[in-house]
Amino acid sequence: MFTHIMVGANDPAESIKFYDAALGALGIKGHNMGDRAFYSHNGGNFGVGAPRDGQSATFGNGGTIGFKADTKEQVDAFHAAGCANGGTCDGKPGKRDGAPGDNYGAYLRDPVGNKICAFWTKK
Repeated sequence: MFTHIMVGANDPAESIKFYDAALGALGIKGHNMGDRAFYSHNGGNFGVGAPRDGQSATFGNGGTIGFKADTKEQVDAFHAAGCANGGTCDGKPGKRDGAPGDNYGAYLRDPVGNKICAFWTKK
């Protein structure tokens, strides 16, 4: 359905450091392109960088970008790496009450305030 998802960054180096750590914990490697970086995994593409229009980057209120984790341990590592690299906790790792099935996830805010999460689902 999507070719990619892109979020803006006011300090690209700070945001790239955050995403390298948080997504790296999920086994997702980035490709740094100066003021932007792209992360590709299993056919999905995610980018972060300075807005092309020169305006300040802002976050979307109510939006969340979810990344798939292969294990609960990856969710924990994603959360810890994000918090240690400029992000803030927006939901500690754990079972998500109200979510269908056996979902385990964690939420972070990146340095700009974009809300991201990692989820593992028992099969």
